[in-house]
Parts: sequence; structure tokens; C-alpha cells
Amino acid sequence: MNVIIIDDEHLARSIIKKYLTNYQSVKIVAECSDGFEGYKAIKEYEPDLIFLDIQMPKITGFEMLELIENKPKVIFTTAFDEYALKAFDQNAIDYLLKPYSQDRFDKAMEKILQKPDTIKNDTILNTSDNELETRVVVKHQGNIKIIQTTDIIYIEAYDDYVKIHTAENIYVKKKTMNYFEQAFNPKQFVRVHRSYIIQVNQITKIEQSDKDTMMAILKNGTKISLSKTGYSKLKTVLGI
Repeated sequence: MNVIIIDDEHLARSIIKKYLTNYQSVKIVAECSDGFEGYKAIKEYEPDLIFLDIQMPKITGFEMLELIENKPKVIFTTAFDEYALKAFDQNAIDYLLKPYSQDRFDKAMEKILQKPDTIKNDTILNTSDNELETRVVVKHQGNIKIIQTTDIIYIEAYDDYVKIHTAENIYVKKKTMNYFEQAFNPKQFVRVHRSYIIQVNQITKIEQSDKDTMMAILKNGTKISLSKTGYSKLKTVLGI
């Protein structure tokens, strides 16, 4: 079993390596100190299992996993317990709360070694709501890009993906409109149409485009039609 350890703390990585010496079938193919390194290592080595910290510099463990298409099995190792429910909801094998003992570590390993084929971890893990209120991580032209939500002008539906429009560029991310509608601050981002979510601060004018349709004019000149439901939600947020 090929394993990658991803944690920004040297001591934490050392403890995992020490605990893994009891498992002759396990080979550590890489250890990484942040999510960028982890993403590159997973693409290169395609491991069977990763030990993953959540709170790390640059991008979090959850954000890193969002970028990976063929996800390995994951055992989270973290000092924070507030992400446990989210991790288990997304089919994590186990969640080790630091500091953990060899015995607790062994129990996590038993879950994958006894019945490895029955454990799946192929669901995209969601970034925590607090993080998504401030930034979105995407892959763009082979690089990882962190977009501050304040830089987002609007989001557009694009089949099974979305297009994130900023002044700098348009970025594609494999997420649904419903995901962003539920995760973003509803006072800052409003779904005005089944195909559009607008940042309220980007609106300069709302005008009638024809007898039955209202339209939002954005600061960059983009015109977006408002559905009746979307217009109603927008009026509520704007207080009109």
C-alpha cells in the first residue's frame, strides 16, 4: 500500500512515520508540508492512502481534495474536532484527533487493512463554510488559483461545472450552482436565475428589459436576466 503524509508540522509527520513502521505492507512514497505539495505528490504517485491535516498554509486539506479527480482513501489527522462530522459525511476512513496514540492509530489502519475493497472515498469533500465565504480554490491552466470571494463578479452555470467570473479571468470549477448558493453568504451573493449567482456589490442598476423580465446591470457592463424568484430574493437583500 502506497501512502503519502501531508501535514505542515514536522513532528506530526514523524509520529505517523513512526507508527507506520509496524506495517510492512505500507510504503511511504512522499511526505508533504502543505496542500500544494500534497496535490502534486498525489498526481505523481497516485497513492492508495493519504494521511491529511486540514488546517495548513496556502490551502487547506479540504481545498486540496477538491482539486483531485481520482481521490485516494483518506485518514484525517488534525488538532481540530469541528471538521469531524463533515469528514465522516464525505466517507473519510477515520479522523485522528491530535495527539493520538499508537493504539488509536492502529484502529484507523485496521479499517482499511481488513476490508480495503469495501471502503470508498471518492466523494468530493467540501471546503468548510467559513473558508468558502472568503475564497474559492480552482485549477487553472495547470496551476492552483485562490480566488477571493470579494473578487467574484458572478457565477454562471456550465453543465456539470460553473464558470466563476472575475475582472482578471473566467475560471471553471466542478461544482454545482446549488452548492455555491447554499455555501455563500446570502447577503453577499444572490441566485437571481437558475443559471446565475451575482455578487450584490457588483450591481449598478436594475431595469426592465421587456414586459415581463427584469435585468441586472453589473459594473463590468454584463447584463443578466432575473427570474421572478431571483428578482424577489434580490429585492429582499437590497431592501427595496
